[in-house]
Amino acid sequence: MGETSVRLELVESSDRLEYLPYLVMADESESVVKEYIAEGQMFAIVVESGLVAGVALFLEEAESVVELKNIALDPQFRGHGLGKQVIDLSFEIFREQGFRKMMVGTANSSIANLAFYQKAGFRMAEIKKDFFLNYPEPIFEDGIQAVDMVVFERELVESCS
Repeated sequence: MGETSVRLELVESSDRLEYLPYLVMADESESVVKEYIAEGQMFAIVVESGLVAGVALFLEEAESVVELKNIALDPQFRGHGLGKQVIDLSFEIFREQGFRKMMVGTANSSIANLAFYQKAGFRMAEIKKDFFLNYPEPIFEDGIQAVDMVVFERELVESCS
């Protein structure tokens, strides 16, 4: 399979619940997702064929900081570079909107996510201890309980590479 290109399409607030199944792929608590689904900017991740491959939701964290709150790809679209494209496109979008930094948090148990964000140029910024202990049900991934949130950040300013 050659590299598939993606585009991000803004999702209106009134249509966001249609994307709940995607959001729950990345954040296993539907009740937690419903707390933030109406906030920020949500984008459908659309592949060349017009199919929706996933979703990404961003929240303004501070005046010049945007948080990637949720990103999820349907399993059939994973491992083909689409996630990296979404990250790159979102950097462009939020840089143009005047944001200077993007943050993202993931569970200590999300081994693949920890690797992905570092490969995408994010750096570890902090650990929010016991963050996932507030979830209604315990979350386990790769035999590890999600307990702490690892927060990553990346500057959105143009680099000289």
